[in-house]
Amino acid sequence: MPSAVHAAAAPAATRRKLQAATSAVAPATRRRTLQMLLAFVTLVLVINALVGERGLMQTLQARKEHQELVTAIERMRTENARLRDEARRLRSDPATIEALARQELGLIKPGEMLFIIKDAKPAQASSR
Repeated sequence: MPSAVHAAAAPAATRRKLQAATSAVAPATRRRTLQMLLAFVTLVLVINALVGERGLMQTLQARKEHQELVTAIERMRTENARLRDEARRLRSDPATIEALARQELGLIKPGEMLFIIKDAKPAQASSR
């Protein structure tokens, strides 16, 4: 029987020695692995924050586009107000209607004379 007890005790002692050796190495290895994993996860999160779907680059692009659209809307509002004023003047101001008719249609008032002046080519000097 003593040999059976001794045989059972030997693997237990060997097991304790292996656990002691691996437990001394394991915390350093685990810590290193955990640090590497944490660094990788941090790197992935930073990259996602910069270039992801809702990242910094997309946010900056959206802000730029928003500012361009606000500027375009303001420009269109100004143009709309100018056209509204011009339409009001064309409906109610005879001087504006007359100026437009003279300019666009070439109309004249009764009794006015129309002179068409063409630029003449300068005469070339024949004797040199």
